[in-house]
Amino acid sequence: MFAAILTTLLFALSGLSGRRLSNHLPGSKANLLRLVLAASVLGSYAHLQGFGVSGPAFAWLFVSGCIGFGIGDLALFQAYPRIGTRRTMVLVQCLAAPIAAVTEWIWLGTVPGATQAIFGAIILLGVGIALMPGLAEVGPSHGLWMGSLFGTLAALCQAWGAVLSRKAYAVAAAQDFHINGAGGGINAAYQRLLGGLVISAIFVLYLRFVRRPRTAAHPPQWRRAGPLLIANGLCGPAFGVSCYQWALSAAPTSIVLPIVATTPLVVMPLAHFLEGDKMTLRTLLGGALAVGGVVGLTLLR
Repeated sequence: MFAAILTTLLFALSGLSGRRLSNHLPGSKANLLRLVLAASVLGSYAHLQGFGVSGPAFAWLFVSGCIGFGIGDLALFQAYPRIGTRRTMVLVQCLAAPIAAVTEWIWLGTVPGATQAIFGAIILLGVGIALMPGLAEVGPSHGLWMGSLFGTLAALCQAWGAVLSRKAYAVAAAQDFHINGAGGGINAAYQRLLGGLVISAIFVLYLRFVRRPRTAAHPPQWRRAGPLLIANGLCGPAFGVSCYQWALSAAPTSIVLPIVATTPLVVMPLAHFLEGDKMTLRTLLGGALAVGGVVGLTLLR
C-alpha cells in the first residue's frame, strides 16, 4: 500500500513537470527523451545489482510496457486535444481500474473482496466528482467521438498493462523466481520500460520520416527544458513506475489502480500553490471522498 501511495506522489510531480516541459519541447520528442533517461537510470541498477533483462517474466513485462507505456500514452495524447485534459482524466482513471479488476478476475482468478470493491468505487467516484468539468465549462465542439475512443483505448491499455504485470509476477513465482520489494520493482520497471521505449521510438521515426509536420515546429528550448526533463523522467517512468511495479507485485490491480487514480487530485493542490491554479468546492469535496477511500483501503490492509 505504501508503494501505491508513493507512486501517486511521484506521478503527481511528474505531471507538474511534464506540463511545463510541453512548453519547451515537442511532446513526442520529450516523451522519448524521458524514457531514454529513465531506462539509463533503471538499467544501471538492473544490470549491476538486479537481473537485467533475464528472468521468466521478461517477455510479459516487455509486452506490458508496449501496451501500457507505448500504445496507451499515444492514445492518451490523442485524446487530450479532442476532449480536454479533465475529461480525458475522468475517462481514463475511472475506466482503467474496473477494467483491470474484471480482467484480472477472469484471467488470473483474483477476486477483490466486497470491502475492497466498495472502497475502490468510493475512490473512483471521488475522482470523477473532482475532475468532471462543470456545467459552465464549454464542451468540445468537434472530435468528441474520436477523443472518447482514444480515451477508452488509453484506459484499456493502462488496465491491461497492469494486469500483464501481475501475470508476469505470477509466471516468475511459479518458477521460484520472486520479484519482490523496491529492488524488484526497479528491475521490473526497467524491463517494462524497454517495451514502451521501442513503441515511442517507432512513433518518433514515423513522424520524422513518414508523416512530417505541415508547419514548422518551434525550436526546442533546451536550456529551460533540461531540468524539467530530468525531473519528469525521474519522477515518472523511472522511480514512479518502479514504485508502481513494486505495488503491483504485492497487491492486485483492484487495490493499486484506484489509489493511483487519485494522482490528478494530488496535482491540483500542488498546482494551486506552485502555479496559482484555482480549486473549486466540488474539487475539494471529490478529493476528500477519494482520500477517504484511500484511507479505507490502507486500513483494510
